[in-house]
Amino acid sequence: MSSHAAIKNEAAPIQACTICRDVQNFDLLIEDMESELGENWGDLSFADAALFLTQAESESLEFIAIAMDEDDERNVATIAQLIKAAVLAKIAVIVIAEDVSPMVLHQLLKLGAKEFVPYPLPENALSEAIERIRAPAPAPLQLGSAPGARKRGGQDHDGVVMPVIGLAGGVGATTFAVNLAWELANQEEDGEQPSVCILDFDFQYGTVSTYLDLARREAVFELLSDTEAMNEVSFLQALLIFNERLHVLTAPAEMIPLELLTSEDISRLIDMARLNFDYVIIDMPTTLVQWSEAVLNAAHVVFSMLELDMRSAQNALRLLRALKAEDLPVEKMRHILNRAPKFTDLTGKNRVKRLAESLEISIEVLLPDGGKQVLQGCDHGIPLAEVAKKNPLRREIEKIAASAHELNRQVAHGN
Repeated sequence: MSSHAAIKNEAAPIQACTICRDVQNFDLLIEDMESELGENWGDLSFADAALFLTQAESESLEFIAIAMDEDDERNVATIAQLIKAAVLAKIAVIVIAEDVSPMVLHQLLKLGAKEFVPYPLPENALSEAIERIRAPAPAPLQLGSAPGARKRGGQDHDGVVMPVIGLAGGVGATTFAVNLAWELANQEEDGEQPSVCILDFDFQYGTVSTYLDLARREAVFELLSDTEAMNEVSFLQALLIFNERLHVLTAPAEMIPLELLTSEDISRLIDMARLNFDYVIIDMPTTLVQWSEAVLNAAHVVFSMLELDMRSAQNALRLLRALKAEDLPVEKMRHILNRAPKFTDLTGKNRVKRLAESLEISIEVLLPDGGKQVLQGCDHGIPLAEVAKKNPLRREIEKIAASAHELNRQVAHGN
């Protein structure tokens, strides 16, 4: 490590430098920088960095690592200027952050920071970030060149968008979305399965990754932070693949505000997914936000999940009123009753009928209670088709997937 003066007098060119208020507050960063670069790096204060980036000596820099904590949020304007200067000089930027709000990180990444690494540094996290910024830019993917992203008949995809909204907590919306996506991925047409992806838009409590036993990665937050720079390569690289068939955009590793994304951000994500996949399942949060309108307008059909209880009835009524007030497409809604009464429960059937009449809706699907096998499948990260093939809930979801696929096939063939 060297000071600003040492940087200028160093015989060997400096490959990188840390920029922070006090590097001693980031002792793990010092160790990792020395491990990666030996003596070929330096340390600068925010004030010194602004001057150094304008000098010829900075031309040897491969990257800068800006380390900050919550006390540095007051200097976010200064840090933003440093990132802009580095980007202009074609120097990669890594942000090392401890207890910094997602809004600030979002702003810095949109300005051009290439990587974000949390502090304390996870093992090999800095090394992996350096490897990514050193890696040559991948050749542009042709549409359909990634697994599950195919062309048919020489035409670009125009995938079917099917959001799933739970009208109350615990009604089984995520379970339905995950299993519907898996059933669609296992439909066959001429010996070929359709390409399917599921997008977890519950950025705070999303559990699609849990239900499929997939890790959450920082790449998701990076993608969401700058959708304007998103292309097919970055989008497909942010997805994880479950059992070689289902592509998944998990919720971010850390909670982020739902309002962090705009309607334009959400529209870009949906459009990119539609271009690459036949079916796009979206697991929605129970909260209505500004970008909910973008999802509803892009959807071909919206599945709303409810149960036979007062909370679901009241929430369904409020949702329908809100959609009608904003002139949103209520006609796209398909209401599904989960844990419906059994066929022999005549009292329960009458309650379902009264519920539909009071809400002035048609409850089109009655899903049975799948019992403990559903909870076990979710806890083990395995779809029902793989862990309980004969489960009654699985069979009903399989019918919905088969019906949706057949309808889509007929539309595609002009029938």
